[in-house]
Formats: sequence, C-alpha cells, structure tokens
Amino acid sequence: ENAAGALRNLAASDANKVAIAEAGGIAPLVALARDGTEAQKENAAGALRNLAASDANKVAIAEAGGIAPLVALARDGTEAQKEEAAAALAVLAVNDANKAAIAREGGIAPLRAGVAVARDELA
Repeated sequence: ENAAGALRNLAASDANKVAIAEAGGIAPLVALARDGTEAQKENAAGALRNLAASDANKVAIAEAGGIAPLVALARDGTEAQKEEAAAALAVLAVNDANKAAIAREGGIAPLRAGVAVARDELA
C-alpha cells in the first residue's frame, strides 16, 4: 500500500519515470492494480498514470498487461480507483496501439464516464 503510494509520488518526476521503469517497477504496479488491496489498486493506478506520461512507458505498461486491470478499475472500482484508472487510460490512449487495446478491453464506456464526471466537477 505504502510502496505503491510512494511510487505514485515518485513517478511525477520525469527522471523517476525512467528509473522506475528501468528498475522493473511497471510489472509489480500492474499486479497491484489487478490483485492488490483497495488502496494498493488506487495507488498503483495513479502510479501507472504518472508513468504513462513517458512514451516508452506507454508501451511498457501495455506490454506488461496493464490495460485490462485499468479498464476493470475504471469500470468497477471505487470512485477513487475509477478516477485514477480513467486518467491512466486517457494518458495511455495517446498511443494508437493502446487505443485499440483499450477498445478491445471494453474501456471506451468507462473513459467516457470518467470524462463526464470530470466535466461535471469543473462546471
């Protein structure tokens, strides 16, 4: 729980995005997003969102199987998990291959719902 939260915060830095990926941190975060506690899932999704700001990490997250658990969280998670996962998917979707994978996993509806919630919160 705390490790995923720490990685979430560390991944906000560009240098740390590279270091976390090079140290093999993406696969464990994907595993936590899929199988962790409620707090671990939320923090892992947030860490993956931050890591996905790097083009190389967009590919690495998809290759590590990260899209399916993020779609599941965006669809069925707690409100906080939905927000983090939808934000991660939105960043991942900048990559064309990831767009297709998100669509295959059924991620379009949860992304639309996340955008609608964000829009309502800003209004």
